[in-house]
Amino acid sequence: MSKRVAVIGAGPSGLAQLRAFQSAAKAGADIPEIVCFEKQDNWGGLWNYTWRTGLDEYGEPVHCSMYRYLWSNGPKEGLEFADYSFEEHFGKQIASYPPRAVLFDYIQGRVEKADVRKWIRFRTPVRYVEWDAATSKFKVSSHDLINDKVKTEEFDNVVCCSGHFSTPNVPEFDGLDRFNGRVLHAHDFRDAVEFKDKDILIIGTSYSAEDIGSQCWKYGAKSITVSHRTAAMGYDWPDNWQEVPLLTKVEGNTCTFKDGTTKDVDAIILCTGYQHHFPFMAEDLKLHTANRLATADLYKGVAFVNNPALFYIGMQDQWFTFNMFDAQAWWARDVIMGRIALPDTAAMKADVEERVAREDANEDDYACIRYQGDYVKELIAETDYPSFDVDGANEAFFQWKKHKKKDIMTFRNNSYKSVITGTMAPVHHTPWKDALDDSLESYLEN
Repeated sequence: MSKRVAVIGAGPSGLAQLRAFQSAAKAGADIPEIVCFEKQDNWGGLWNYTWRTGLDEYGEPVHCSMYRYLWSNGPKEGLEFADYSFEEHFGKQIASYPPRAVLFDYIQGRVEKADVRKWIRFRTPVRYVEWDAATSKFKVSSHDLINDKVKTEEFDNVVCCSGHFSTPNVPEFDGLDRFNGRVLHAHDFRDAVEFKDKDILIIGTSYSAEDIGSQCWKYGAKSITVSHRTAAMGYDWPDNWQEVPLLTKVEGNTCTFKDGTTKDVDAIILCTGYQHHFPFMAEDLKLHTANRLATADLYKGVAFVNNPALFYIGMQDQWFTFNMFDAQAWWARDVIMGRIALPDTAAMKADVEERVAREDANEDDYACIRYQGDYVKELIAETDYPSFDVDGANEAFFQWKKHKKKDIMTFRNNSYKSVITGTMAPVHHTPWKDALDDSLESYLEN
């Protein structure tokens, strides 16, 4: 096959795309030439931890939003690769909520086995992607940071796998410029120990607010105050934790909230979400979407309606992660290789509208989980990605939701059954709140 395909990013989505093509090649198919561009020095995307914040040693914005001591905030049974189980990788079943180092090792194990590293150009961010109508090809300009060389190449297809949890959404609050403590976005949070014995204010009610607050509590913060715009998270928090309405102003170290209450704090952490941000895309190729289950302008949640030679992987709000990226990557691969035919533009736009309407009709998180589970099933049914028990993964998520509601600080102590191997995860050797060592070696101890 004479086609060339550019994959932007070697995180879980990009690696899923590489694995999809490698899987086809292993089965005897003639696959395109694959070039994967990765701005970091290693694969793994957000799971590739760095201490750096702001800009890296090349002056590039740091991609990583990962922090030390992060443990999976959802059961691993909901994200397990259908073609590479945790048991295959570790030689045994492991507990249900692995820390970052364990999940990174698992992600890495599959792509090492597939031998796809040779397709990746590390330290090579993409600078610009544009469509050349005369040749019906993309022009992709990339920057070799090590040698400081920029070059432009032609590709038949582009698969954008750059993620959407690395460009912070940073609101303004009156008085932040005069606050007498530390202000940072969750993107720049690295170590909860920094906030030991501190009174901290968290803005937002997203997963990062919930988890960063829990991390700081676990590692000895004096108090945690969480400020919400619309509604409190409402969990049964520890005694030194409170939820308050939206911050209105800051004076010195005193924060005033919408209900008139105040709190003196030492640090403010903005857990206010992320932007879908593609500065390297020509304007007519940029995805503009909210963080939702039904993305704008993506047919089947993958093919860019305005130019279906372009694909975006992993751009949805997520219950499912790794295995959904796989389902999308296998589907994109089959479109690129001519195994799946795309309908006309009107039909693709109608598909987007129908998905949005169905998401809008969901009444609660349980319906949203089923919605995304059905989406994963739909894509798998159209490719040769190994079928797995998606309903069983849904059930793991349902149980996870119930365990969090029962006790937000102990939900990670529960176990679930693998939908790939059918075996039950063991209970971890140490309760989460007491497990202060997040290393792979500590986690895998019997």
